[in-house]
This record gives sequence, C-alpha cells and structure tokens, in this order.
Amino acid sequence: MVPLLTAGVGAPASFLYAAVRRRSPALGGAAAAYAAGVLGGWAGIVTESDGGVMLGLLLFLLTWTVSTVHALAARPRLFPPTSVRDQMNERVVAMARHRRGLREEARKVVADDPVLARELRIGRPDLLPRPFDDGGLVDVNHVPPEVLNRLPCLTYEMVDRIMGVRTQTGGFVSVEELVVQCDLPPSVVSEIAEYTLFVR
Repeated sequence: MVPLLTAGVGAPASFLYAAVRRRSPALGGAAAAYAAGVLGGWAGIVTESDGGVMLGLLLFLLTWTVSTVHALAARPRLFPPTSVRDQMNERVVAMARHRRGLREEARKVVADDPVLARELRIGRPDLLPRPFDDGGLVDVNHVPPEVLNRLPCLTYEMVDRIMGVRTQTGGFVSVEELVVQCDLPPSVVSEIAEYTLFVR
C-alpha cells in the first residue's frame, strides 16, 4: 500500500525493500525506474514552465498508478498467504521448542540441587500432583515400568531388561551406560536421550 498512500513517492523505497528481501534484480530495476519517475516529476514541476509542469505531473501520475498496480501484483509472491495448516504447524513447532526448553531448565535443577529436583518430582510423571512442568522428562532410575514403556522405541522386553539391571545395580548414570548394561540397540541412545534423566 506504500506506493498508493504516498502518491508514488514511496514506491522506490518500497520496491528496494522488496528487491533486497527477495534478492531480485528485477525488483531492484523497478525501484530504480520508479525513482527516476519521481525525480523526473519533481524536475518537471520545478521548471515552472507550462510544459515542464504538465510533464512532471504526468510522470507523477504514471509512477503512482504503475507502482501501485505493480505492488499489488507483486505482494502475493513477496508475502505468500499462510494457510491454517501452516499456522498450526508453526504453533506445534513453537510448542515443541518450548517443551525442549523446559527439559533443559529441569536438567539444570537436577544438576544443581537433586533434593529440590526430587521435591519437584522432576522426571516422575507417575507421582501426582506435579505442579512443576519438566517438559516430559522420565527418571529411568525411579519410574515404574509402565512409564518406561512410553519412551520411544523401547519394547516390553527391553523394559523388563532395564528393570532387572536397575534392581541389581541400583540404577544408571547415563543413557549410554543404560544401553551397554542392558544390551540395547545403539539406536536407542538417540531415540530416548532427549527425554531421559538419571537421578541417583
């Protein structure tokens, strides 16, 4: 709307912005052409001759009209309309990033103050109430098997193995140790590392 609202005077800046945003030489050329039209219009008006003023006004009017139509035609390519699905996807991605941030904050609490972490029930979705949101962390050393079953790619047989080793050793210190001691596939590390916690 800049070219329309500024009578074409703002067209050069508007199209220059569009050219930079889209890295488009064609839009840069349009910005230069509209700048020439605006400057030519001013030059014609300041001559104060009848012919010069008429030519200047004609250039202004032409620049105003063409740049407005051009801007309206170019807008959909510069700012494509977002669909409802795109908006939903953006919200889902933002929520996932927020949950990841919550997990990072909860891990810091566990590292800095394990007693407080236990009081906040970090990593214990089996204990209620849980006013502290840890982003979905699971404390492998303390949760019951039905909670471990919710972790990605862990089968019932793997969970039984984890519970057996946990009972014998008292727990694990990392997901890597868990995989080695329980003889789990190496791919388990990347699948569950984001969600697991090992509070001793």
